[in-house]
Formats: sequence, C-alpha cells, structure tokens
Amino acid sequence: MRARIYKPARNAMQSGSAKSKRWVLEFAPASRREVDPLMGWTSSNDTQSQVKLRFDSKEAALEYAQEHGIEAVVSEPKPRKANIRAGGYGENFATNRRTVWTH
Repeated sequence: MRARIYKPARNAMQSGSAKSKRWVLEFAPASRREVDPLMGWTSSNDTQSQVKLRFDSKEAALEYAQEHGIEAVVSEPKPRKANIRAGGYGENFATNRRTVWTH
C-alpha cells in the first residue's frame, strides 16, 4: 500500500493559512476508475483512495505509516514568500503621497 504525506496549500479563496497547518496522509489509488455504462458515473472498488488522515506534524504521519507498514512518500511544502511593504497597511491612507492615488 502506497501513500503520500503532504501539507496542503491554502485555498485560492482564502487569504489566511487556515486548514493548511496540518499534514495529510492520503492513499494512492490501487485500481483504476471505471465508467458505469448505464449512468456514466465513475467508480472504483478501492475504498482506501477515499481516506485522508490528518496529523499535527510530519513526524506523526511518518510514525503512523511505519507502524502500519505503509510505504509513504513525503512532499515538502514550498515556503511562501513574505509580502512586506515598506509603509505597511497605513501607507494606503498616507496624506503625503507624491502621486495621485485612485482605485
């Protein structure tokens, strides 16, 4: 059984980092999906592909995988570059602007 351990990226619709602090162990699909000829739904007899386990740390996820004999591949997250402006948020409302500020 193979699995992937990763830290999920933040959602494009959120500005914060909620739901991206925990590590996820996700099982790789063991069988391919098939299309039902009557309804057109995709299905699989692999129930492990539906399982996502969440852990507080990468070490806890690796320890769980080793205890249960799961071959795990770790994907390290790419750090986000800090967006630090010289004036900060208050610069948006500065009265000593050299150029005209419009929306």
